[in-house]
Amino acid sequence: MPKYNTTFELSIEELDLIEDALRRRKLAQTQADLKAGKSGDGARQIHELLGKLHNQKTFYRPAKGTYVGG
Repeated sequence: MPKYNTTFELSIEELDLIEDALRRRKLAQTQADLKAGKSGDGARQIHELLGKLHNQKTFYRPAKGTYVGG
């Protein structure tokens, strides 16, 4: 039986494109849910997926010196 690919090689631009598409889909889903008077389960799933992508990113932090965030 075939196995799932667990490693992906995406560029920063490709990942940005995916995140942008998910944000647009989330907005459209939220607006559709509001018009239909439904709960936002679809938008919630997209939001959680965006959170997973965000949590897997490695952000720049200087190796030496004091780090001032913000």
